[in-house]
Amino acid sequence: MEVQRSIKSVMGDKDRFKLIPSVYLFLEKEGKILLLRRFNTGFEDGNYGLASGHAEEKETFQEALKREVLEEIGIIIDITNLHLVHTMHRSCGDHERVDLFFTTKEWSGEIKNMEPNKCDRVEWFPLNQLPDNTIDYIVIAINSWQKQIPYSEFGWERE
Repeated sequence: MEVQRSIKSVMGDKDRFKLIPSVYLFLEKEGKILLLRRFNTGFEDGNYGLASGHAEEKETFQEALKREVLEEIGIIIDITNLHLVHTMHRSCGDHERVDLFFTTKEWSGEIKNMEPNKCDRVEWFPLNQLPDNTIDYIVIAINSWQKQIPYSEFGWERE
């Protein structure tokens, strides 16, 4: 309670602009990347994305990714082996996101679809032959990562 009062005294009662933090894993093996086809989620269903999710309160981005990867594809990653390789600032119409894309070369466990109610396929694809139904901003992030471009923006259609 005291901390909240102290924050309010510094920031005032004004609501601050908020970004939604999302984390993603580029999992690569032998020139292929692991993609998951979304199903029954209400967002980009039928299209391929990455193992990903939102960071929760009091959770670091790396901890969030470790949790999401275990929940979605059943593998364990060591956060000390994660490398941040791309950041995207994405406009989604009524809100904005900051997307952090990590990679690792090490994991334990067998990759499997842990959420068949949200994902109907988990497949490896050649990095240079992504499926046509890969989510647009994911394609941009993968291409940026491959070209070692650390930052991109998506969804900012301006006149």
